Formats: sequence, structure tokens, C-alpha cells
Amino acid sequence: MVEQKDLKILVTVSPDELKAYITLYNTGDNSAITKEDIISALESQRVVFGIKEDIIEYLVESPMYNEAFCVAEGIAPQNGKNGMVTYHFNTDVSKTPTLMEDGRINYRELNLIQSVQEGQVLCSLVPPIKGVEGKTVKGRVLPAVNGKPAVLPRGKNVAISEDGQTLIATTAGEVEYLDATKVSVYTNHEVPADVDNSTGNVNFVGSVIIKGNVLSGFSVEAGGNVEVFGVVEGATIKAGGNIILRRGMQGMGKGTLIAGGDIVARYIEYSNIEASNNIQAEAIMHSNVKCGNKLELTGNKGLLVGGTCKVGNIVVAKVIGSHMATTTDVEVGVDPSVRERYKNAREELISMENDIKKADQAITILRKMESAGALTPDKQEILTKSVRTKVYLSSKIEEVKHEVALLDEKLQQEGNGKIRALNYIYPGVKVSIGTCMMYVKEPLQYCTLYRDGADVRVGPIDK
Repeated sequence: MVEQKDLKILVTVSPDELKAYITLYNTGDNSAITKEDIISALESQRVVFGIKEDIIEYLVESPMYNEAFCVAEGIAPQNGKNGMVTYHFNTDVSKTPTLMEDGRINYRELNLIQSVQEGQVLCSLVPPIKGVEGKTVKGRVLPAVNGKPAVLPRGKNVAISEDGQTLIATTAGEVEYLDATKVSVYTNHEVPADVDNSTGNVNFVGSVIIKGNVLSGFSVEAGGNVEVFGVVEGATIKAGGNIILRRGMQGMGKGTLIAGGDIVARYIEYSNIEASNNIQAEAIMHSNVKCGNKLELTGNKGLLVGGTCKVGNIVVAKVIGSHMATTTDVEVGVDPSVRERYKNAREELISMENDIKKADQAITILRKMESAGALTPDKQEILTKSVRTKVYLSSKIEEVKHEVALLDEKLQQEGNGKIRALNYIYPGVKVSIGTCMMYVKEPLQYCTLYRDGADVRVGPIDK
């Protein structure tokens, strides 16, 4: 059999087998290369698909030597596209209040509530697209990945249609889109006056609207949004969605706001507030703040002073701190929920390790009694329980150690948070971005603080 190196035609195939090339060589024997010669050379290398006969014929008529020409080309596979969910309502409602010309914020026109009627279609499925198989120049079939079907984000008070293609509201109310995995419809509960002794604590699966104040010592819990038209005192408000305070909060050191979405208020004083997404207010004073994404202080004051503030992404304020050097801690770049879970997991790990030591001590003592034949039925039961506890804790400790390692890895990643001051940052402010820290020693004006390597830098205001 003639080796390919002895021929006047060299066939090469790309590593993915999607292209085949030939190179003609002039051996000096003056013999012409025919189309059959080239086809035979290709077949000797098992190239049988996608052959470009026009190029082969051109090379036979006008031979070009010592240069590779593509004479066969396969078909690359085309992966399909995943199905999609089309939403028939606005999933990105702006939670930014209207800023009026005189600098005041119009908290009356938030337009956060999207009402739907019973039977209304909330979203529908776009079917996936199948992939198209490919083929190599050697005739090998290249499989393609088919698109995956989407899943309707079924939450509360919604139903899937008989054909399984649409999601329908089963009651009239407010549609709530917290993430891409759940769409729910909540009916509203309205408190016509204050939350006080006449109402007691409020706990409702949907959204709550309070026309009056929320007095000290009372709590409001809602699966949807909470909107308060009056003042919140030293009370507790928890919402699965957003918390909107038309006026503000005078927490007296014990007021608490916890929102699964955003918190919007005119002012907040001496309170503990936590939002999974954004917080927006005109002034926050002497409060402990946890915010998963963005903290924005706007309006006439735009003031953040006193207390501690932990924000996942960015802080924007007119004034941070005060000319009296009020101690103000501002930390950005790490989601506070991650840091909180890391702390709790470490404490849980220490507690379980102590418990397993106690179980080991008990097992050791009881085993000695057992070997001495002095183990009573009561002690036998304690031994059995101790062994079970040790087995359970050993398994649980490994799970928590794995979680701690993952959380520690997240915390070690460089923080990319920013602090943007539209007016002043005063001395007394401590800034932490990721693992970097800076104490403000002199007033800073119109600047952005950001992380640069292991340092916190002061730069111009960015957008």
C-alpha cells in the first residue's frame, strides 16, 4: 500500500474534524494530478463528507503547489435554546420616589403596587428550541444539546392552566415578583388607624397598609409589602416584600425593620433596619443598617450619621458623618447576610464540637462501667443516646465545616463596593471596603471611595 508521504497530495484534517485540507507537491515527474487522485487521497484519510468539488476541479485545472487548500468542510452542531418565561406584568417596578424641583421627595407617588384581576394571565411559556446535529468530514455525527423547557414560577394564589403553558391569578390582588422562581398574588389588609391596643399585633400573609402610626411595642409581619402612612415608633415591622414609610421611624433604640425587598422611608432614627435589596431615605441617624445591594440617601438632607452600616454594593449620600466627628462605621463590598451566616456557622460549629466532646466523655465512662459489668439499664440507655448523638454531630459538623469553608471563600474575595459622597464625608467615619479599612482624618468633599488592591482610595465622583 502506498504511504501518503509518497504521494503528490498531502491530506490534513483539523483536530475537530470539521475541515480537511490538501497540499499539492510538484515532484518533477510532469504527471498531471487528476480529480480522481484527489478524491482517492481524501478517501485514504476517510474524508467522505462536505467535499468541495468546485475547489478540487479548480486545483486540477490550475495546480497551486506547497499551499494548503480547504477541500472539505463539515457541519458544526447547533445547540438549541432554552425555553423562556414571558411575564405579562412589569417585573422591574421603579422603587425610586419622585424628586421635586424644590428638593423634597414626593413619597405619595411611589406606584409600587400592580393590581391584577382573578383569571388574569400573569406569565406564559416560550417553548425550547431543539438543537441541530452536525457532521464531520469523516462522516461522524456530532450531537447537539437540546434546549431545556422553562418552568412556570408558581407561587401563592396562582394556578397553571390546563395546557400547562400559562400562569393565572386565582384571586384579585397585588402581583409580587421577588425573583425568577416565584410569582404570587397577595390580597391587601388595611389598618384604618394606628396599630395599637385596639388592633394588637398584625400578622398577614399578604400586603398590609396602615393608615396611622405603629406604636412602640407592637409588631407587623406581612408576606407581601408593608406601607405605613404615619410614624413608626419602637416597633417591629417584617415584610417578605418592601417596607414603605410615608413619614419615618423614631425607633428609640428598639425599633426594627426587616424587608425581603426594599425599604423606603423619609427618615430613620435609632433603629435596626435590614433589607435584602435596597434602602432609600432622606436621613438615617444613629441606626444599625444592613443592606444587600444599595443604600441611597437623597432629598434635601441626604444624611447618614452615627451607628453602623453594612452594604453589599454601594452607598450614595450627600453627607456621611458630622462636623462633630460622630463615630460612623460604613462597610461595603460584602453582602451582610453572608457575613452574618459565617459568624453563626462558626458559633454553631464551636457549640457542636463542645457537645461531641461531652458525648465522648460520657461514652468513655459508660464503656468502662460496661466492661466492669456495672452498667444499669438506665446507664445503658444513656450510652445508646450518647452514641447516637456522637454519630449525628459528627455528620452535622462535616456539613457545617463545608459551609464555613464556602462562606470564608466568599468573604476572602476582593470587595468591589463603593461609597459615593455628593457633598461631605467628615472625620469620625470609618470606611471598610471588603477587607480594607480607612479612617477619615479630614473632611472629604465630592468624592468616591473605592478599593485599589489593599488600600481604600479617594477619587472623583463617578456615575
